[in-house]
Amino acid sequence: MRDGHPEAPLLLISPLHAAIHEDTPGPGAVDPAGFADGVIRFRATGYPGDTALGRLTLQVVREALATIAADRADDPHLHVLDGLSLYGPEDADRMPLPDGLHPDAQTQAMIGERFAARVFAAGGPFATAAASASG
Repeated sequence: MRDGHPEAPLLLISPLHAAIHEDTPGPGAVDPAGFADGVIRFRATGYPGDTALGRLTLQVVREALATIAADRADDPHLHVLDGLSLYGPEDADRMPLPDGLHPDAQTQAMIGERFAARVFAAGGPFATAAASASG
């Protein structure tokens, strides 16, 4: 992308918190144990040690993205947003993911508000774009 668009602004966002995949690779699957309670829940189908086989957890993905961003620190048009600042472990304590994987409407609204505040508000990486769009 950089070869064709060297000045295009890019926003790299690391994963949000999802306890089932923080240390355990996926894929995710519906947890049949939830059927007894009449709810849909997800579980990770991998095993924590699977990362040695190259399988990804959210923590592994965050580390890889941090390395990529650090390797490209000289790119003034590459911006990084920590997904945990949008929805982190402390948020999961207050607003758990109902099925273990997907946020509900209230949590989605919170994530969206935090995203807008960090990305489009004054001082954010796309503040100029937001000002141009509204002007």
